[in-house]
Amino acid sequence: MVFHIPKDELIFPDPHLGDEDGLLCIGGDLNPERLILAYHHGIFPWFPFRNWGEPHWYCPMQRFVIFPNEIHVSHSMRSLINKQQYRVSINEDFDGVIHGCSLAQDRINQNGAWLGDDIIEAYTALHNMSYAASVEVWDNKGRLVGGLYGVTINDCFIGESMFSLVPSASKLALIGLAYHLQDLGWKMIDCQLETPHLRSMGARFIPYDDYISLLNRH
Repeated sequence: MVFHIPKDELIFPDPHLGDEDGLLCIGGDLNPERLILAYHHGIFPWFPFRNWGEPHWYCPMQRFVIFPNEIHVSHSMRSLINKQQYRVSINEDFDGVIHGCSLAQDRINQNGAWLGDDIIEAYTALHNMSYAASVEVWDNKGRLVGGLYGVTINDCFIGESMFSLVPSASKLALIGLAYHLQDLGWKMIDCQLETPHLRSMGARFIPYDDYISLLNRH
């Protein structure tokens, strides 16, 4: 069942009551307080901004995640890392990464584009509140050639988007993130959507209730 939530109330329905595809509710807004509340319950916004006038909020009952200590690094990726052609950083250029995710491969002009100005403004606000972070990949000339960004809740990283301007840059960003989270002792990377390359890097499904237990366990 899909619910409608008002803009003037900071509420979400029980995630277990959503549709089979994960759609839980429509409405509300993208203010930081609502986003933080949503992510604490495993809920995230995802909607084509040109076609749908209101935010659509999803909460799948099977969550596609990577545990940092289970990250799979292929032989080819190890070879690329050892060549030291690229440098990976954390939170050096959030603005560059989120705009890169929006614009790379002309995504912003594609049908179903979701990372528009309102989303950029909302997640930049979260970043300024230390609730969102970026991972950057730089080439030897100091150019930003890839990266990813996401939301940080307790000891978990909820990935939102990634981009590559050179082959494998987004994979380098994800590997760098996993190594960094291992060092911090963080528990989980939420990939949100299943893709073959994320599965090849160690992502797997876990039930929503297990996900929430990990998300809110300090």
